[in-house]
Amino acid sequence: MRSILPRAVWDLTALLATLDARAEPARRNLWWVRLAEWLRHAPLKREGVEAPEAGSATPLPVLRLRHLLNLLDRQPGYRAQVVDLLASTLEDLDATLLLADFGFAQRLAFFSELGERLQRKLLPGSADTRDLAELFQLVFSDQDDAEWLAALDDPTLQRVAALFHDAVAASQHPRAAARWQQSLLDALMFCTSQVRAAAFSSEIRTRLSPSAQALTPFRQLSRAFDEVRDLLENGKPEPAALTPALGYARALLDAGRRDVLTVHDHLEEFGVSVDIVFRLEQIESRLDRIHQLLDCLLSDRPAQSVRSLMVQFAETACARRSVRALLARNYSLLARKVVERSAETGAHYITRTPREYRQMFWRACGGGAVTTLTVFVKFLLSGLGLSPFWAGFSAGLNYAASFVAIQLAHFTLATKQPAMTAPAMAARLTDLSSDDAIEGFVDEVAHLIRTQVVGILGNVVVVLPCVLLTQLAWAAAFGSPLVGAAKAEASLQALSVLGPTPLFAAATGVLLFLSSLVAGWAENWFVLHRLGRALRWNPRILARLGEQRAQRWSHYLQANVSGFAGNISLGLMLGLVPAVATFFGLQFDVRHVTLASGQLGAALGALGWEIVYTPEVWLAVLGIAVTGLLNVTVSFAFAFRLALRSRNLRLKDRHRLYAAVRQRVRHRPASFVLPVGTVAPRAPAP
Repeated sequence: MRSILPRAVWDLTALLATLDARAEPARRNLWWVRLAEWLRHAPLKREGVEAPEAGSATPLPVLRLRHLLNLLDRQPGYRAQVVDLLASTLEDLDATLLLADFGFAQRLAFFSELGERLQRKLLPGSADTRDLAELFQLVFSDQDDAEWLAALDDPTLQRVAALFHDAVAASQHPRAAARWQQSLLDALMFCTSQVRAAAFSSEIRTRLSPSAQALTPFRQLSRAFDEVRDLLENGKPEPAALTPALGYARALLDAGRRDVLTVHDHLEEFGVSVDIVFRLEQIESRLDRIHQLLDCLLSDRPAQSVRSLMVQFAETACARRSVRALLARNYSLLARKVVERSAETGAHYITRTPREYRQMFWRACGGGAVTTLTVFVKFLLSGLGLSPFWAGFSAGLNYAASFVAIQLAHFTLATKQPAMTAPAMAARLTDLSSDDAIEGFVDEVAHLIRTQVVGILGNVVVVLPCVLLTQLAWAAAFGSPLVGAAKAEASLQALSVLGPTPLFAAATGVLLFLSSLVAGWAENWFVLHRLGRALRWNPRILARLGEQRAQRWSHYLQANVSGFAGNISLGLMLGLVPAVATFFGLQFDVRHVTLASGQLGAALGALGWEIVYTPEVWLAVLGIAVTGLLNVTVSFAFAFRLALRSRNLRLKDRHRLYAAVRQRVRHRPASFVLPVGTVAPRAPAP
């Protein structure tokens, strides 16, 4: 709404003239909103306030706040009105929710918080409220408010604190001081109750370490804080009584935090749930809030403690308006888990030595041989005259069956590697503090790129001649090739580099990346729900399979569920996405370098060797080269971006990585194609 409703431009004289401590609550609350707008607004010439010089370390709102305080010191009448208004605000508004619950989700669930943020973003707020948390969001509605609040110097802060002292001491509002302390104590009780309830929830308790599952700190937390509360409510407590009680309460908070952190270890081992990550974040934030509230109550410098709390509230108010911040924060751990799950498979597809390079070539040759059958089945299905959906579905089943067969035979489909291997490279991004770590990352880039080169080469050098020989053999035996001339000519036209092939190849690279996400998600889901243990120890499965076979099935699926999910999802997407695009009137077809090479072999077998002297063949060859390049680079770019996101690399570190890769290209370009100068592989940083 801030982009729709312009801010009012107030000068200080007009603002103070509208001050009325006896006005209705909504108007009093609106005055504080206008005051915050004035603090942020550039000064008018008639106000006598100079704008800060360029490069000044003091934010403009701090300078204007000092000007306001100076004016109030010179004008006792205005000061009395501001004190009266402040006292009315402290008396009328409930601060408990602001102190205890501001910044926390209501139902401890990711999607409920997402809905609340969308609602807050779309619906306007109102100054007609008795909730200090709602008013706080209206007053501190600018993204720079936290910065200038943190920049408040101690003298200015003490002058603001003096206004509050005068307000709570005002005779017409005698309960203001007691109400503020009571709000802090109620907020402490609220936070400790929420932390205790969350720790005892089944989602958290079952994932604690064995030593933490007794939940001893959380059992004693309420009793310890009740003792602190009783001491504070019975007047000014003696240090000899308060210090041990307070020390014990803080020790319980620290012990509870250590216990809760063990849940992260469980998630790292057994899979991630976004809602559980969100719950953990809420618990840890509430523990921090309890420490801050204690500082506000008992610190020797309460004004500084309140300032720190206000800065956090201002940052929270800004963050609560951002849906993007919520998504980025809660999915960062899940993105890292997807990366790590994919990396478990991807690491096996990176060739680091000449021996591994040769093994990858032969595995890629095997993948090309299997794809030969896939190409002919593809042509067969296209001639059945099926409706677009069933044609796409049958093509997807053909691709999926082929890819699963390649997996079961331990062969390789070249362009599927980048989406699976780029996450494995993220292991090199854990620590980039040294030049050796940067060099290790560049080595991994070189290993990956030359793996793609040999993988594509192995697929293509087998699938193209195999399809061609099959065409020639079938024609010699039965008088005509399996794939006729009409389909062959259509294939040549479709593969031409001058057509939409580059665009289709790039889109296919996106599908390759998405299949890797499905693979990582599937393995994470399998582990999170403990399906491996269920298969191993389920009574019915044990009765049907026996203990040894159940154990073998459990281990097999645990090791291969990621591959099955990735291969099946990739096959179905390659078949169904063109059908869905057709439904929306979009022309789209998949362009996969291995399948395209097989189509070229079929065209050569159907049209004869004379066709090699025509430009159509060489345009198709260029199209296949571009297809391979785009399949690899687009898939890799998306997957590697996910890996970078999961490691939260600084911009400086990214520039160092790019510079190191460019230097390697200039000085050792052959290392990106052949296993030359290979050294023993470095272990990833822990």
